[in-house]
Amino acid sequence: ERKEKDKEFIDADNSPLDPKYRKSFSGLNYFKVDPYWRINARIETNEKPDTIKMKTTTERLPLYIVYGKAYFTVNGNSCELTIYRNVGLMSKPGYEDYLFVPFRDKTSGDKSYGGGRYVDARIMEGDHVIIDFNKAYNPYCVYSKKYSCPVPPSENYLEVEVTAGEKDFAH
Repeated sequence: ERKEKDKEFIDADNSPLDPKYRKSFSGLNYFKVDPYWRINARIETNEKPDTIKMKTTTERLPLYIVYGKAYFTVNGNSCELTIYRNVGLMSKPGYEDYLFVPFRDKTSGDKSYGGGRYVDARIMEGDHVIIDFNKAYNPYCVYSKKYSCPVPPSENYLEVEVTAGEKDFAH
């Protein structure tokens, strides 16, 4: 997966990279994959979910459904994250069960991008959701100013270091 993503970033037609970074691009930086960071979280879904306008790095305000809250433990610390569904994607093939998990943590601004990272998840049967932080990725606005990226809400700040997924982009 990681090598495929690097290939996409080099491809001029598909790359989110600003052209000035593409010439010297040698691959994204990642924390080492660690099964510990594939979290089986308990989820409480909202029976009557609100639809919100999520803040972004621009004036754009995309609509998201507040799907629920995920609860889990990291190194003995209780954590919770609000999970969203992108209204614009819900009806697109392949995204019917898509969940969006924007977050910041104690690595934000140091080892990882200061504005936070994202994890994609899927709706599952029952009251659990897999949040695989090994697949945490940077918003595209890290790579080029032409993108408008959702800003993780303040309640999605984790008081732990998530040493998984993409590291900050060095350019």
